[in-house]
Amino acid sequence: MTLRRKEFTVTEQAEINAFLDEMTFGYLATVGEDGWPHIKALNFVHHEDAVYIHGSRLGEKISDFKRDNRVTFAVAREFSLIPSYFSDEKLACPATTFFKSVSIRGTTSFVEDLDEKARAFTLFMQKLQPEGGYDPIDPSDKEYRKNLNGVSLIKISIEDLTAKFKFGQNLTENSKEDLINRLEERGTELDQETVEMMKKFCPHHAKQSSSGN
Repeated sequence: MTLRRKEFTVTEQAEINAFLDEMTFGYLATVGEDGWPHIKALNFVHHEDAVYIHGSRLGEKISDFKRDNRVTFAVAREFSLIPSYFSDEKLACPATTFFKSVSIRGTTSFVEDLDEKARAFTLFMQKLQPEGGYDPIDPSDKEYRKNLNGVSLIKISIEDLTAKFKFGQNLTENSKEDLINRLEERGTELDQETVEMMKKFCPHHAKQSSSGN
C-alpha cells in the first residue's frame, strides 16, 4: 500500500495515525545553510494535522528553521526480513523486507502559546512515560510555567503525507500463503507480527475474514 494523503480512506488514515502514535522517534530533514540537507533523529508526537518536536532554543535545527521553514519528516519501522531462498533456491533477487513508513512534508513554526505547549508535552509524556509518575502539565503551575517558557516547541504543519505499508500485497495468493507458512515455521516474535500484518493488508485474507463473520 503506497498512498498520498488525498487518497486515504477513513480506515487507512486511522491506520496511519495509529502507526504514528506507536512510534517514538523519526528523522527530520532541514535545509542547511551549506546547501546540504541536515538529518536528525528525534522524538515526536502527531496530533490532528501536525507533528510536534522539541529542543533547546539554540542549535543547528533552530537556525535552519529560521532561515527556511520547509522540512521533511520520516518515520519507519522494519518488520521481517524475507530471505531470497523462501521463494527461489538460486537467485538473490527475491530478498526483501516488509515495513511501514510515513513521509511528511511541511512547514515549521515556533509555538509560544503555553496552553498549546502543555497539550503537546502531555502527549509526549503519554507516549514516552505512559505509566505516569508526574503531576499534570499545567501552565498555571509556577514551576511548569518556567520550564514551558524555557523550552522550544516546534510545530510541523503537514502539507503532504505519503504512506507505504509493504506486506506482500503484490504477491499471488499461493505465494502469499507459502510465505506466511514459512514465516510461521521460522516463528520469531517479529515473524508472528509480520504474519498478522500480511493477513490484515492482504485483500484475500480480508475477504475471507469478512465472509466468515
